[in-house]
Amino acid sequence: MSYTVLARRYRSEDFDQVVGQEPIARTLQNAIQSDRVAHAYLFCGTRGVGKTSMARIFAKALNGGTDEIDLAIMKGRDSDVIEIDAASNNKVEEARELIANSVYRPMRGKYKIYIIDEVHMLSTAAFNALLKTMEEPPEHVKFILCTTDPHKIPATIQSRCQRFDFKNISTSQIAEHLTSVIKNEKLKAEPELIQEVAKQGQGSMRDALSLLDRLMAAGEKKLTLTLFHELLGLPDRAVISNLLDALANADPASALQQTDTLVRTGLGIEQLLESIIARLRDLMVIAACGPDTTLVDLTGTSREDEAARAARFDAAGLVHMIALCENVQRACKSSTTPRALLDALVVRLALTEKLADITALLTGSNQASAPRGPNPKKS
Repeated sequence: MSYTVLARRYRSEDFDQVVGQEPIARTLQNAIQSDRVAHAYLFCGTRGVGKTSMARIFAKALNGGTDEIDLAIMKGRDSDVIEIDAASNNKVEEARELIANSVYRPMRGKYKIYIIDEVHMLSTAAFNALLKTMEEPPEHVKFILCTTDPHKIPATIQSRCQRFDFKNISTSQIAEHLTSVIKNEKLKAEPELIQEVAKQGQGSMRDALSLLDRLMAAGEKKLTLTLFHELLGLPDRAVISNLLDALANADPASALQQTDTLVRTGLGIEQLLESIIARLRDLMVIAACGPDTTLVDLTGTSREDEAARAARFDAAGLVHMIALCENVQRACKSSTTPRALLDALVVRLALTEKLADITALLTGSNQASAPRGPNPKKS
């Protein structure tokens, strides 16, 4: 048998299984129970947050009843629940065919339900044709429109829909679901690995499960953070930590050495700077909010280590360092000597406090004019 990816095998099949969109699930359930189901819905949100899954679950709740029908709806094969990909069926002819078929009553369910995915891809003519049906739809017809770009949908269409905005799923919720999946797959994984995969999913459950699929394809019984970094070509967290420690120690030589180690692994300068900025952001938040803040997605020893590292910096200095990194990141895109810019940045970050002292000396000020960064006096 062919392999079925995790994102499909662990797709939510009931309102109670929905992850991250519980308020929407409850509202739709209540609409059914109170017999206040609208004729058209608009599900908006980024990729992989559960729009299509919710549409199928909603359709199943409206039309289901037997195991055969429920399974057909969840697999997108039911004759009364018609799924249309607007990206490949965006012409006015397809919309007119949909309208013509909508007059026929459902074969075995209560409603004929049209789920139109990526609806923003429809042409203007197709939207106009669809609008005619949505203005006065037959009583047996329901529309569920899904989109990642709601601003591209005409206001005339939106005004005839009940709109639901799907939020990005939190890292903690994704991590909890990944832990369950790994357990069901009879594998083991480092907690730091699960947290990192959830974080890399960037709010998308599907993206996180796809990353987990790539890890599982390696054939290892225990999934580790090192394996994850190797497969995705991400910088070694330990080397980034050494680089940050060198900055805290105001040691440009060591900082340059750690930078060279990262570059020699084949890591692109833009990706390297992105990783440094992400780590500096975590340090800034911990320095500003304390080691127990929930605004940083770290667990266990990783959080303890980062809290100890953050104590060696101050929040204002970290803000300044992030701004410097972002400026150099943009400059590197058009520079013929990006490595020189990177090295100059690293030296500047390591000498932030000394450069501030020089500025103070030249201006005759008792305080540095630039925000403080590394603070080697702290431990």
